[in-house]
Amino acid sequence: MDLTIWARDLAGSLLVESLPRRWAHSQGVAVKAQSLAGILSADAELLWAAAMLHDIGYAPSLATTGFHPLDGARYLRDHSAADERLVRLVANHSYALLEADERGLQEALEAEFPILDHSELVDALAYCDMTTTPDGTPTTVDARLAEILTRYDRDSIVGRFIRRADADLRAAVRRVEARLLLAER
Repeated sequence: MDLTIWARDLAGSLLVESLPRRWAHSQGVAVKAQSLAGILSADAELLWAAAMLHDIGYAPSLATTGFHPLDGARYLRDHSAADERLVRLVANHSYALLEADERGLQEALEAEFPILDHSELVDALAYCDMTTTPDGTPTTVDARLAEILTRYDRDSIVGRFIRRADADLRAAVRRVEARLLLAER
């Protein structure tokens, strides 16, 4: 089966009914990923699938640790024939390692799903996630980071994580935007 169809169907089966807003976000992140095909060439389909699946760990049926990157990646590893790079992208999307540290899960995440060496894919997924609203519409990284902090208390796990990851997330977005500009020339 085609990777994109499989990823869309799997994400939809897990999110459509239980978390429709998360489903809308995932679809928007995938649309953003599709816009990067010109700079990713051979990895465009992999990025699209990771974008579609990056938040499946929020699904109530998968949420075992409460840390969605780890829960989603474990599900993909244990219940599908997903490519290892796809699983590792889901596990480490948007600087998840920093949030894993806040949750006391850094060692587990690093041991089970080492970060990909291919930083362009890691940056691309962060770019897609951080430039898409919870409703799936395009936004800026500034607006997205501010929006996240309106949903979570500043001293909550997610609040602390976003503040720690802020500079890294902005830098990833800038690197992708620079690549897009170069590709336009």
